[in-house]
Amino acid sequence: MVIKANENNIRIDKYLATLEGLSYSREFINKMIDNNAILVNGKNIKSSYKIKENDEITIDESFKQEINIEPVEMPLNIVFEDENVLVIDKPSGLVVHPGSGNYNNTLVNGLMYYTKNLSNVGGEERPGIVHRIDKDTSGLMLVAKTNEAHKILAEDFKNKRVKREYIALVCGVLPHNSATIDAPIGRDKVNRQRMAVTSDNSKNAVTHLTVLKRYKDYTLVKLQLETGRTHQIRVHLSYIGYPIYNDPVYLNKNATEFGQFLHSASIDFIEPITKEHLHFESALPKEFQEFLDNLETI
Repeated sequence: MVIKANENNIRIDKYLATLEGLSYSREFINKMIDNNAILVNGKNIKSSYKIKENDEITIDESFKQEINIEPVEMPLNIVFEDENVLVIDKPSGLVVHPGSGNYNNTLVNGLMYYTKNLSNVGGEERPGIVHRIDKDTSGLMLVAKTNEAHKILAEDFKNKRVKREYIALVCGVLPHNSATIDAPIGRDKVNRQRMAVTSDNSKNAVTHLTVLKRYKDYTLVKLQLETGRTHQIRVHLSYIGYPIYNDPVYLNKNATEFGQFLHSASIDFIEPITKEHLHFESALPKEFQEFLDNLETI
């Protein structure tokens, strides 16, 4: 893999660790650099090397990380299961797959304990994972049990045949009943742990919004994704001035442990092998619903 750097004066290990689509931890990147599996302009470098714009970074993708992902017993809310797929209702606070030093307390660890039948198309760290939702986003997600199912579902996601709806509580009272946010998303240049609406090294992103209910200082909205960029809903809502309540990253206020009030409320797809049309819905988490109930009294 060859990457052309688009920033200046950032340590190469930090730059690569936050690069969208790479999914390598900083620790692993340092290990690759130490083993000359990452070169800059064809030369060996140290982890402290600060990149320059247009540097050509070559990554040896054959370099294997020593991973020890263990099955871990944990409660899983399985909404649906057959021989090909699982539909999981994920709680807020649970990371989907191992990475960045967390290899024992993720949904993948729980899935590995629950079943030995998981696809391996996504690699050793992501058995069964066709798509993901953020750690503090709750709700429905699909898991593939076979490689054939995984490949078909991946194509279905790519071609927008999987329909997902999210429910979010945003800060402020939206004046319009519906809206479409069409704004490209890329890595935030100031804080590389965040994404941002930007024209630099970005990808198109489209989110459709419908108002469900207005409160004194908040609005409950339904959202449909036309694209699936990292943090897309959170970035888009923050960008238009209505950030998701309790979002620890994009609201920049003290958030409770529960995290952002964003819930994957429904999923609609064709079972990849049987071709049965399936639709599932998930109720809001207790914390989310109780907060809404309290708003009714204000």
